[in-house]
Amino acid sequence: MFNKACISSITAIAASFVFSSVASADSWVLVGHGNQVKESTIQEVMAAGGQIRHNISEIGVLVVEGDASLGNSLSAVKGIKHIGANGVYKFQDPLNEMGVSLDYAGNPPFSGDDDFFFDLQWGHDAVDAPEAWNAGNTGAGVRVAVIDGGYDLGHPDLAQNIDYAASMDFTGEGLAYALPDTFSHGTHVAGTIAAADNAFGVIGVAPDATLILLKGLGDAGSGSFGDVAAAIVHAANVDADVLNMSLGASFPASAEGAAALKVMMSRATNYAHQAGVTIITSAGNDARDGDKDTNMVTLPADSPHAISISATGPQGWGAGNTELNYLAVYSNYGQSLIDFAAPGGDYQYYLANNDVCTVGPLTRICGVFDFVFSTGNGGWYWSVGTSMASPHAAGVAALIIGANGGEMHPAQVEAEMAHLSADLGKPGNDDVYGAGMVQSPK
Repeated sequence: MFNKACISSITAIAASFVFSSVASADSWVLVGHGNQVKESTIQEVMAAGGQIRHNISEIGVLVVEGDASLGNSLSAVKGIKHIGANGVYKFQDPLNEMGVSLDYAGNPPFSGDDDFFFDLQWGHDAVDAPEAWNAGNTGAGVRVAVIDGGYDLGHPDLAQNIDYAASMDFTGEGLAYALPDTFSHGTHVAGTIAAADNAFGVIGVAPDATLILLKGLGDAGSGSFGDVAAAIVHAANVDADVLNMSLGASFPASAEGAAALKVMMSRATNYAHQAGVTIITSAGNDARDGDKDTNMVTLPADSPHAISISATGPQGWGAGNTELNYLAVYSNYGQSLIDFAAPGGDYQYYLANNDVCTVGPLTRICGVFDFVFSTGNGGWYWSVGTSMASPHAAGVAALIIGANGGEMHPAQVEAEMAHLSADLGKPGNDDVYGAGMVQSPK
């Protein structure tokens, strides 16, 4: 079980990193003029000793690696509009809680649903996913790309929904999750979106959607802006309808090299939007008011066309509290940052109580049931964060697209999300819920 005494320090560590502390000293982002990088510029970079990690020709960006002294040479290369050190993204979840392994499936207990862990998925109730399924809306035919860490590619809850041909690793680690534990962030996010309704384990919000799994972050939890930008462009090129990014980084707008990262991400999200991709991203776990801290930039949440999601959750759901929509204590907020809210879970009740509850097939400390339960590496586990809110919203977006014939412009998807959302908090847009708590089409 998770050690409660460690929560405050872990939360601080896992919140969005400040750019200046994570910029890579041996990797650079080069942004060309006019959405293109000339061949002569590429040759000049290589002659200076730079190795091209990514040539993202669709948006005029090079990601270049070399020794620490290369930066001085790159600054003199012709044809470059912006140059900056390649920053680092991190997962947007403050903490995890141990779940169960696949061995548990050998003797599943009785449950109200034949997917024996469905009873633990309070988030589906919060977004009315079962009502959508009953109306015939399951996300069939909709392609959802996920940019995250590695994945359990053979997980029984995911395997039938993965487009393996379109999936790709951008980190060099390999697409599969390789660490010897259950806590696979990418697998957890993918399961929340589209775990199959297969009489096993859990169910995704859009259980018949197709998953395009893209590895832009390493299994340990961080990865470069350049890798993520390349993955965004790939998602557009393989006809994704929805893109989920449960990751982020915050940094001062005036930070050295920030312009290169902002422009690269803007070009990437603009490219995906123009290709018809609805972009969903986590808002961040800094408990920060985006309306007041205007000097900070949070990417990709602040990138053009990115739909930014705050996290909500219950406080004592396992003990009988049926209110599901409190703003999570860690979630960023503010009208300038938040577009919608979705279930991300909370840990306030978990910290304050040691009582034990039974929900569905499992007995645990009551507060852990306020977390989001989903797939992991070789099993299932609980996690909490805006990382968990974003895939709930991405699943709802997939349900909306499927309910409307499978072809919708991203602006239409966002408008329908706003139309269907529950207007909680203050009337209209507010700091906590944005345009509202996302709701499924029924």
